[in-house]
Formats: sequence, C-alpha cells, structure tokens
Amino acid sequence: MGPVVIPRYTPSMPKRRDPRPPVAIGHVSIAVRDVAAAACWFAALGLREIAEGADYAVLELRGGTHLVVERAARRVKAGREAPFDLMYDDIDAVHSRCQRLGFKASRVRATAIHRSFTVAGPEGYRVTINSSHAGRRPV
Repeated sequence: MGPVVIPRYTPSMPKRRDPRPPVAIGHVSIAVRDVAAAACWFAALGLREIAEGADYAVLELRGGTHLVVERAARRVKAGREAPFDLMYDDIDAVHSRCQRLGFKASRVRATAIHRSFTVAGPEGYRVTINSSHAGRRPV
C-alpha cells in the first residue's frame, strides 16, 4: 500500500472570484479574571467590540475572527504567553500606540519572517505582536 494522497481543497467557484483563502479561524479565546478590563485592553489595540456579558466578551479582528474573553477560574501566572498572537500591517504604529497607552512593550525585533515585539497584556499575559507578511495578497 502506497502513501495516502489527500487531494488539495478546491472550493466551488463563486460568481465573482474572491482571492482570499476559503477558510479563516472562527474563534480564539483567552481566560482572565477581569473580563471587562481585558476586553478594554484589546479594544485599545483596535479590536472591535461585539458583545459583552458578566462572564465573557467578544471582540472582532480583521477577517471576522472573534476573540472570546472568558472568565478564568484561577489567576493566570504572570508572564504566561497568550494563546495567540496579533498581526498588524504597521507594526511601528502599533508599537508607538502601546507606548503611548503606557503598556510595557519590548523593542521591535526582526526575524526571517516578521518584525515583532511583546507587550504585557491583561493580567500578566505576554502578547506577541507581529508584522504582517501577507504582502499584497488579500486576507
């Protein structure tokens, strides 16, 4: 028996060609003790506020991905890496914004793929912020 060949996903052709990939991440989540404060922090970085309740908040990113902020049962250990990173077209502008807001941000570093920095986020989470590498491709 030879190797398993999985055919490439080819979406049905819409009437108008959409150059974006046919799939997106729907939801990511982060658990915190103070949902309202965390939602405010992410909104200050440009996420769109969608819904908020006593134990949750939903914020939207480009492409429609939702960040679900949930109430944590226990305190988060300071310095823990957030379960996702954020990506911006203009990393220098968002780095400056973090500094103006008084967020503790590292210096911007360059790697083979991204320019990035980390910022102390809600309740001690360490949030990585990357430059976009999509180029001129629609995402």
